[in-house]
Amino acid sequence: MRLGIVRGHVVLNPAVDSYKGRTLVVLEPVTMENLRAKNGRGGGKALIAVDELGAAKGQLVAFTEGREAANPFWPGSVPVDAYCAMIVESIDV
Repeated sequence: MRLGIVRGHVVLNPAVDSYKGRTLVVLEPVTMENLRAKNGRGGGKALIAVDELGAAKGQLVAFTEGREAANPFWPGSVPVDAYCAMIVESIDV
């Protein structure tokens, strides 16, 4: 699990059936240096993640990648590479 900042939302047109009713967000992973500095910067390469928590732009979230990202949809099959697992309210580094 890694931390990232929500930088925006994604809209698919035309819609993809497996993503109907789900929100996609652009996440910028946070480097440890920026996390310690508490400067609001990410520093990592942006990626797209499924968000079912309703994270707003600018919020810090924890996300999973790879096979673990698809586990919340089991037994269904949703083609995801990243999933927002929680919204981070506070963190002590």
